[in-house]
Amino acid sequence: MQRIAGGTFWMGSNEHYPEEGPARRVAVDGFWIDETPVTNREFEAFVAATGHITLAEQVPDVKLYPGADPAMLRPGSSLFVPPKKRVPLNDPFQWWTFALGTDWRHPWGPASSIDALLDHPVVHVAYADAEAYARWAGKTLPTEAEWEFAACGGLKGHAYAWGSELAPDGRMMANYWQGEFPHENLLRDGYERTSPVRAFPPNGYGLFDMIGNVWEWTCDWYVDRRLVRESGSCCVPRNPRGGSEAESREVHGSVAFGRKVLKGGSHLCAPNYCQRYRPAARYPQTVDTSTSHIGFRCVLR
Repeated sequence: MQRIAGGTFWMGSNEHYPEEGPARRVAVDGFWIDETPVTNREFEAFVAATGHITLAEQVPDVKLYPGADPAMLRPGSSLFVPPKKRVPLNDPFQWWTFALGTDWRHPWGPASSIDALLDHPVVHVAYADAEAYARWAGKTLPTEAEWEFAACGGLKGHAYAWGSELAPDGRMMANYWQGEFPHENLLRDGYERTSPVRAFPPNGYGLFDMIGNVWEWTCDWYVDRRLVRESGSCCVPRNPRGGSEAESREVHGSVAFGRKVLKGGSHLCAPNYCQRYRPAARYPQTVDTSTSHIGFRCVLR
């Protein structure tokens, strides 16, 4: 882990996606944070020690999914499958499928394994799985503010964790999509899917993969920042948090599940789609969902 001294910074952005605003000055206390996302090797040790069964390995509760096709109420997870041609970008089901038998041990389908991926981030972990690992490790999941402060690496006023250019002098600084998403992957970064956790340079705080590779869970419920009232308009909020679970459900019209904030983007973020490979970017994810591009890292306060 790396020690982050804490401090004051501009959280969010007014220059990119609307949900990132309004940018505002906030402060966070010092904390420790994992240098990398949790790897398959580390998650395997956790499962061996605890017998934990991830959500993707369990049969879904039919009461939570009224109207679902009974044939799909089996263990599985969301898997990215690239289409063979250009498709409309407003229909993610063109490239996402619920793949039966897919889980953290079988990340690219039931016939795959993690044998050659032990130093890659664990994926197909729902929020409860990440939380269970953190608890076992004596840690916790970061708040959105902690995560974003750490991702900036001490830089101020830059769009990316390494500066103002996405690929300075043509150098790939993170694992993200090059080419026209979702059918054309030029692989300029060398990786079609996830990459080993130290494959790209660390940021100014010595942290790897804060941008790209996999999205990372935070412990904050996702709500529109413009609707969150922070105490004391005259002062800088300290250790801000997101909304409540009830507010998260209300915003997204979900009766059964609220959504947590994801940070950092993934190997599926592309210049033509989801330009969220930036510290300020954020995304709402239902807590009952696991996918092939979401992982996590932990903190100690």
